[in-house]
Amino acid sequence: MKGLPTANSDRSLFLRTDFSDDVAWEALCVAIQEPSIEGFVASFDYVNDPIYAGLGVEELLNLRPDEAGHYFLYVADAKCFANSECPILVVDLYTDPGRTIRVIQSEVCGVENNLSISNMDFEDFEDEAGPDGVFRGFTD
Repeated sequence: MKGLPTANSDRSLFLRTDFSDDVAWEALCVAIQEPSIEGFVASFDYVNDPIYAGLGVEELLNLRPDEAGHYFLYVADAKCFANSECPILVVDLYTDPGRTIRVIQSEVCGVENNLSISNMDFEDFEDEAGPDGVFRGFTD
């Protein structure tokens, strides 16, 4: 199996691992390109290749390239599409490889922007996740 694509831009990697619903995938891609209320716009390279179908976190980690690349991986998996909030799986590939959090689609722009420029740490979002491990935004 081929590895994950390497970073060739300043864009984050958004990977599809569930291929059960093309319409849902296309709708999710459109939805996460909408600017957030705060004005964040996600910057993703989309990977829509059935070779990654059904892969879990451990398998995806094994596909990481050895050279520097993406620090976080955003994954549209079966759990994402099975929930109306579309909680996207975010996988840490760098600091603590394999650590995950889920982020609802309406918050993914802010998460991607802040993580990609190291304005915030993964822990900042983990600390605000609900008991189900899903980040739905910051509470006051």
